[in-house]
Amino acid sequence: MIIVSTWRWPTPNGLPPLPAVASLCAVLVAMWLTAPLVDVDSIRFLDALEKMLAFAGHLFVKPDWSYLPQLLDKMLETIEMTFLATMIAMLVSLPLGVLAARNATPHVLVYRLVRDLLSLMRALPELVWALVFVSAVGLGPLPGVMALAFVTIGFMGKFFAESIEVVDHKAVEGVRAHGAGWLQVRVFAMLPQALPDFVGTVMYILDHNLRAAAILGLVGAGGIGYDLVMSMRLFQYDRLLLIALSIYLVVTALDRASDRLRSRIIYGSRR
Repeated sequence: MIIVSTWRWPTPNGLPPLPAVASLCAVLVAMWLTAPLVDVDSIRFLDALEKMLAFAGHLFVKPDWSYLPQLLDKMLETIEMTFLATMIAMLVSLPLGVLAARNATPHVLVYRLVRDLLSLMRALPELVWALVFVSAVGLGPLPGVMALAFVTIGFMGKFFAESIEVVDHKAVEGVRAHGAGWLQVRVFAMLPQALPDFVGTVMYILDHNLRAAAILGLVGAGGIGYDLVMSMRLFQYDRLLLIALSIYLVVTALDRASDRLRSRIIYGSRR
């Protein structure tokens, strides 16, 4: 058995290529020169570590179990907002994704218009759109759902389009050779190939929307966000601990469900 004792680059002399080294040095120098522009200070960062550790130490307290019923109610509201917004966005973004894919759109003008529309929808964060919808329909979960769905359509439509663009063209040509029409080619040749990516995208968006919904309550758009912010402002660490733990548990459950679902779609019953 031959054991390689040293690390070598895949170059004739075993050293990193000069262009790569020069590029890395240029990037590091540029970061060092521009650090003051974004207020990056190593001493300030080290001082902040002590404050962060002190804040984390406050979380080691006895939880406020009397807050648990209210927490469950707010978390359920947050989860409902997340799922409803994601399902609405999925139904709208799937046809938009087909129109925004180069190999599936009926015309290049449609491709460009839909791409620009999706870019516009995801240009601003959910919190900004929540402010807009709160001013339009009032306080409550509805503006939160509207804001999440609106931004999610922009992201999900882009992801769907990119998944469709990389499907195997041989399967598409095979279906088209059997006399399939425009819609049949997209439904029976393109979408089945992109299905694993679709599932992964939807589960990732669910994960993202859950965390986004958790802060929309800050502007009166429902969810656990209001309680989260008020617990921090009032130094109610016994409640803050429960809120953070509940969000972590729900996000973890979604992640496990995503892994299992994608495995069943890709590998079937073999896993």
